[in-house]
Amino acid sequence: MQKLFVGNIPHTAAEGDLQEWVESQGFPVESAEIIRDRSTGAPRGFGFVLLREQSNVKDAIRLLNGQSMRGRRMTVGEAAPLLTRSERAVRQQ
Repeated sequence: MQKLFVGNIPHTAAEGDLQEWVESQGFPVESAEIIRDRSTGAPRGFGFVLLREQSNVKDAIRLLNGQSMRGRRMTVGEAAPLLTRSERAVRQQ
């Protein structure tokens, strides 16, 4: 499975809306997550979608990037792996 980064998500959208939007383009979704602010719980406007089939990643990015969801142009790309604090420090040097 491969994770996609999705940016510019409408603040009124829920995880189910995000999953439905990706699946409407023919890409089966394992899970969808919208990132929220830790202190307020408000959506931060981006999230991640885990696709069921890794072979679909490049096609999903090509077809979904720039498409509209509730009037907002979405940014879709391959999610970067989460780095530990020490890995981030090494990259900044």
